Amino acid sequence: QVQLVESGGGLVQAGGSLGLSCAASGSIFRVGAMGWYRQVPGKQRELVAHSTSDGITNYADSVKGRFTISVDKVQKIAYLQMNGLKPEDTAVYYCNALLTPLDSETPNIYWGQGTQVTVSS
Repeated sequence: QVQLVESGGGLVQAGGSLGLSCAASGSIFRVGAMGWYRQVPGKQRELVAHSTSDGITNYADSVKGRFTISVDKVQKIAYLQMNGLKPEDTAVYYCNALLTPLDSETPNIYWGQGTQVTVSS
């Protein structure tokens, strides 16, 4: 069974740093694009950072210059390094990936379970 498992969330003071990891597990033939989203209660889930299968990255304006996404396609792990954290970065962070299972030729979108990031002022 293909799944994404996130880790690394927690509580940090404003100005601090946190790193998130997202590991894809299961029988995976191909790893495509991977990304990070976040959601706060009462609001829509929003894109934070995205990396295409070719390694091209893009970021939400609110995190540019502070967050960095990287992907190890061999290990099938996506990372999100978050520096200069602000209270408004507080949210549940979700990993997202386009993965092709071994028993399928069709790529599917997968989501992680989410990890809480809380930034105190």
